[in-house]
Amino acid sequence: MAHTELYDVLGVSRTASENEIKKAYRKLAKEFHPDKNPHAGDRFKEISFAYEILSDDRKRDMYDRYGLEALQGGGGGSTMGYDILSQLFNMCGGSQRGPRKGEDTIHPLRVTLDDLYNGKTTKLQLRRNVPCRTCNGKGSKSGMLLTCKGCNGRGYKVAHHQISPRMTQEFQMKCGDCNGEGQVINKKDRCPQCQGKKIIEELKVLQVEVEKGAHDGDRIVFHGEGDRQPGIEPGDVIIILQETGTHPTFRRSGNDLLMKYQIPLTEAVCGVNLVIKHLDGRNLFVKNPPGTVIQPDMVMEVPNEGMPIKRSFEKGDLLIQFIVDFPKSYFAPDPQIKLIESLLPPRPKTVIPKDAEDADLNEYTETQGSATSGGSGSGEAYDEDDGPGMRAGLQCAQQ
Repeated sequence: MAHTELYDVLGVSRTASENEIKKAYRKLAKEFHPDKNPHAGDRFKEISFAYEILSDDRKRDMYDRYGLEALQGGGGGSTMGYDILSQLFNMCGGSQRGPRKGEDTIHPLRVTLDDLYNGKTTKLQLRRNVPCRTCNGKGSKSGMLLTCKGCNGRGYKVAHHQISPRMTQEFQMKCGDCNGEGQVINKKDRCPQCQGKKIIEELKVLQVEVEKGAHDGDRIVFHGEGDRQPGIEPGDVIIILQETGTHPTFRRSGNDLLMKYQIPLTEAVCGVNLVIKHLDGRNLFVKNPPGTVIQPDMVMEVPNEGMPIKRSFEKGDLLIQFIVDFPKSYFAPDPQIKLIESLLPPRPKTVIPKDAEDADLNEYTETQGSATSGGSGSGEAYDEDDGPGMRAGLQCAQQ
């Protein structure tokens, strides 16, 4: 049996790559995040749960083999709320097992590229519900509970809806007198601390450790640190990293760092010497081998100077795309131009026919012609798919 429920949540196929799953998650998370879409309901939790399983090779393999039942049984180590898991689990006709678990608390944590490179420790302050310590979560001073008269202790009431003169629909609804618990507390016996609600609100401070080399969308889970209610297993607090801002020099691509650097023609031909201020504050003195000529838009790499790779001592590479700044016209007198030409490779020989006519070559401007819309100098040459992973929008570090 092919298990596709979680893939359907993200809208990807069972053969989707890790990158395709991540892109689908990021797109859906932006669309259904509670801060941006208050009508999303549990959609964001479903998306986050599906991503948590499918982004982990071990959990994904277990899900592909045995489905959600294996994860519910504990083998997958899922960190999402019991209600969301059971909702998805019911898609394939499974049954709920294990103790009821409270909902998870999902909190985004904004980080910069510097934070992801160097790692970061920050404190997160949140409010959560916990059982009242005065009454030990019973809600009453004496600990006595009375059977709800509104539902006779069932926790729900039966209502009828008239569909037609001869047909009535019967359905169940949660009892509002006891909030579905089947028991109520005498008004005079209510706990003075929680007023019979059984829970109180407290302030909790969590210390969040962002690993070096962490990625946008990574999750940090604090098990059992969510809301706590009597008789229910506490939920988890899930921190989702969200990279914000644009770095003036670097752009990340997987484990590599990308940057653009503008150099004059002299350095392109005679050798580059540049100093790069890295994300950890180090100054890198970068130079190319003697005799190397840098072509316009050429990409060169500095090995092992990219992003740290989590839980290892390795790093990706630093990729530098060079923008060659050519000199302006008539930058030197003719004798010097001839001297420069003598040092460069010889010109190709041009055979001039006897009937050839002279024609001057002038600089083109947009006001001189109408066919400008199809020009290649529109400033959009660096598209996302151009070059070895170079993306649009990289900032150029001027020398």
